[in-house]
Parts: sequence; structure tokens; C-alpha cells
Amino acid sequence: MSAATTPAGSAPVTGRPRDPGAVAPSRLLRVSAWISFVLNVAIIATGGTVRLTGSGLGCTDWPVCTPGSLVPTPELGIHGIIEFTNRTISGPLLIIGILVLVLSWRIRAQRRDLFVISTVVLGLVALQALVGAFVVWLHLNANLVGFHYTVSLVIVCITAAYLVRVYESPLPRERAVPKGFAILTHVTTLFMAITVLFGVLTTGAGPHSGDESIVRDGFDATLLSHIHAWPGYISLALVLALVGWSAAKRLRPLRWSIALLAVLIVQIGVGVFQARSGLPPFAVGVHMVLASLTAAAMTVVVLRLKRPAAPAAEPAD
Repeated sequence: MSAATTPAGSAPVTGRPRDPGAVAPSRLLRVSAWISFVLNVAIIATGGTVRLTGSGLGCTDWPVCTPGSLVPTPELGIHGIIEFTNRTISGPLLIIGILVLVLSWRIRAQRRDLFVISTVVLGLVALQALVGAFVVWLHLNANLVGFHYTVSLVIVCITAAYLVRVYESPLPRERAVPKGFAILTHVTTLFMAITVLFGVLTTGAGPHSGDESIVRDGFDATLLSHIHAWPGYISLALVLALVGWSAAKRLRPLRWSIALLAVLIVQIGVGVFQARSGLPPFAVGVHMVLASLTAAAMTVVVLRLKRPAAPAAEPAD
């Protein structure tokens, strides 16, 4: 039935596909999502600064800085200020996490994916605050500090995933690349994860414990640094293969594969420099932040393996 012969009072049938994402994420939601991502990267930078300046116990208690004082006292010096600054970012992180969750909840009928992801992010941010408390109470336990960093890196990846989804249609997704390319991408992700794991162990066994009075025992940091490098170089080779394949076939992940390659090359360069220069604190801090950005870029590449499926047109009468 054509639009001209449609019964009075009913909408004309145009044959256009239905759009289940008619309620698009607001500009405020998108801006808030970006702020959440940036703050989660920033807290890795400030957390690294705490560790690399020996300010891990700059505030000796939690949630207050010292017994009887919420903020650092003059006696704590610069270490107290650095540690308290890192803690302060947790407040805006929690607030922006709640805001993204509320805004996602308002469109949950159309964008359940965004609501679920925002819930996970807020839960992990709350978990991080609790883990941070135990880090102080247990006097910078190396394993707990490593877990603290790893959770932050996971949050960065999830907030990156949220940004990808907030700009895409909520339609069901279908694979947009050859199966072999998808498999290669997931193998690359595995080696990236192994690289990060050994990076965390290497830092935990190294000289930057977060406080001068704490000495790390256990793993051989030099041996771990070599083991950490091997999957890193394998990851580089795999990413080069991804870039070459996606460029040859003009695949959807091409641009982000190139971005991933660029960040990874810088990351490896910084890693080699710090290993050969006696682990200067600034280089180690840059390496920590770049690790989160590399993981975020890898997350985007994985999500670009699929695209929203074209909706079926309404059947004609």
C-alpha cells in the first residue's frame, strides 16, 4: 500500500528501516563520557607520581590523611600533598561516574549497552577506592599495589569501550572483517595482556616501591624486565600484521590499528630507554600511562571488528 492510499489517521508506510536508537545519547552524556575516560587516565598518572616520588604513605591513614586531619598537615611535606592530590581525583571520578550512569539510565530502553557499561565503570571506581584504602592500611603491599594499577587500566579500557558505543547505533552487531583477521586481533590482545601482566610484576619487583622504607622482595626485576619485553615485541609484530592486513583490504579497524601501532612504538621506545637508563622515575611514569592508552587503543580495535547490522526494512502491505 502506498502512502497515497494509506487509511486516514495512520502513518504512511515509506519503507524506511526502523531505528531503535531514535533517542540518541545527549551531548552532555558524550562529554561526560570523555571526562570519565580522561580522569581515569589522569588518576593512573597521579598514582604513578605517588609511587615514583616515594609518597605512597604521604598520608598515613584512610579516608583521612592522618588521624584527626582530613587534609595533609605541614609535617607531611610534599609527600602528603602528592598523595592527597591523587586521592582528591577519586571524588570527581565518582561524581562523573554517577552522572554517566544516571544519563545512561534515562535512555536505557534504547541503549541498554550504555547503561550496563556505565554500571560496571561506577562499580569498579568504587572498588578502586576500597582497594586504595587497603593499600594504605597494608603499607603498600606490592601485590595489592599491582592489582590497584591493573583495575585502573581495566577501567580505562571499559570507558574507551563506552566511548565507542556511545557514537554507534544500538542495532545488533555483525562481523565486519574476515574471520582470520578477527582471530589475529584477539591473539594480539592476549599478548598485550601478558605484556601488561609482566609489566606490573616487573614494576612491583623494581626500586619504585612507593616509600623509601619499603623494600621489595621476591621476583628478580632484571629477569622480569626481559620476560616483559618478549610478549611486547611479539605484540608489535602482530600489530604490524594487523595494520598491513587492514590497509590491504581497507578494513574497518584500519585507522585505529594505525593509532595502536603508533602508541605501541612510543611505548616500546620508552620501555627500552628506561631499562637502559636505570629506571628514571619520569620515564617509568610515562610508561605506565602509555600502557593504559595502548590497552585502550587495543580495545577500540577489537570493537571495530564488528559494525551495527543494517536493519531490515518494514514489509510493504
